[in-house]
Amino acid sequence: MKLKAAAFLDRDGVINPLIYHRDAGIVDSPFTLAQFRIAEGVPEAIRRLNQLGLAVVIVSNQPGIAKGHFDQRMLNAFDAKLTRALRRAGARIDRTYYCLHHPNAIRKRFRHDCECRKPGIGMLKQAAHDLGLSLPDSYMVGDGLTDIEAGARAGCRTIFIGRWKCEVCQFINPPGLQPTFVAGNLCEASEIIENDFNRRASELTTDGAQTRFHSSASPAMRCGAL
Repeated sequence: MKLKAAAFLDRDGVINPLIYHRDAGIVDSPFTLAQFRIAEGVPEAIRRLNQLGLAVVIVSNQPGIAKGHFDQRMLNAFDAKLTRALRRAGARIDRTYYCLHHPNAIRKRFRHDCECRKPGIGMLKQAAHDLGLSLPDSYMVGDGLTDIEAGARAGCRTIFIGRWKCEVCQFINPPGLQPTFVAGNLCEASEIIENDFNRRASELTTDGAQTRFHSSASPAMRCGAL
């Protein structure tokens, strides 16, 4: 059986904007449904990835429940709002994986330093197993250093969302690790993926090889789910 390629997407900062929580004085994931909004161009970018035949998979650290910021019902509401927005644009997420753990969780059941929490690659490996994915043919897209670290460790091509500065390299593990590509947002990232994916497919055809990609929708999967 031939393996499929995927676009792994971080959620906060890629699909939806991060929020400045004035009371806490922190920039973090949204805590309420009103704060959760889909960034401009995201539905169209995901539709482009769907049309390429890539499996589109969210892999996201979501310790908000562990920290007491929101509950499982709110996380479900975020998922439902995203699904509705994508459906209107003819786009879809094929699978969602959340790590709900945090080493400093106030809820003891989630206080765990696990391999699924990025930069661990547990979620990517689980997705590869569940969906029959080829990690070396896949892309990891994120706005954090942990996304780039996880993608590189899993053997994926990586796309950093934001501005990559030289001084960032000292904080990434291993030091000096660089993303394969840099994009301003998911729309730009989807264009990069399309160009790179088509180029690689053309090279395979030239070599006499042929790879087929499929995707199938299924419900969200959560590491440490309630």
